[in-house]
Amino acid sequence: MISLPDAIRPRGRLALIAAGLIVVGGGAALALHQPETATQPLPTVDKPSPTAKGSARPNGSALTDGQAQAALLTQTDLGAPWTATNGAATWRDELLKATTTAGDCQPLLEALYTDELLGGPARVAVDLDDPDANAQLRYQIAARRPADVDKALAWLKTMPARCARFTATTQTGITEDVQVTDAPLPDVGNARQGLRVSIAATNTEGQHARLTLDVAAVRVGQDAFALTNGGMFDVPNDATQAAVQIGALRLADIRKQGRAQV
Repeated sequence: MISLPDAIRPRGRLALIAAGLIVVGGGAALALHQPETATQPLPTVDKPSPTAKGSARPNGSALTDGQAQAALLTQTDLGAPWTATNGAATWRDELLKATTTAGDCQPLLEALYTDELLGGPARVAVDLDDPDANAQLRYQIAARRPADVDKALAWLKTMPARCARFTATTQTGITEDVQVTDAPLPDVGNARQGLRVSIAATNTEGQHARLTLDVAAVRVGQDAFALTNGGMFDVPNDATQAAVQIGALRLADIRKQGRAQV
């Protein structure tokens, strides 16, 4: 295993890149992409289940499948160094698949791991990588009714109080000290909630790593989106802010175009 000397501390992007080499359990490095032995990377875009071309989903949203796809962020929106993903970050299974005895907090861990922050699978989603910071951003358009989205947002809002700090354990025996705080978001959409989740992990051999997740969920009229921006040690918060701003404006614009075409 590769250990992390006590003298090493995160210092900017070089530290973030180096963080991808930290091993904390099971012999798997917490790198950004899938290991070379993986059969294939995850798809860049999650496609919706088949529906009639141009039809709207029966979820309270008038967006067609094509409009939902068009509402997704792209690497161009965020600019360099963001690129299309090459696969799932290995820290997802290593650190997010965990259990806790803090009952109110287990649903949060499960939502982070399954990417169901708004209480259900995404309609469409896209993953983007920042290889310089060893970070990955997942952006998804929700397939939920506005009332259900508001309930999910209200639940997320309680997390900094209910789950301010708790311990969890992964399937490989890694002990985690999890902290959850409010995170400010741009004043966009009709309702929103942001969180910052910090996971300090220690394995049975005393090696340490830290995963940071920016979490955001926003309702824009009848539509909604959620995102996670995660990386070892820290993540580029400017990307989170930009994604929220651009995502809300794009959803509103696509909705406006749809009304104009009716």
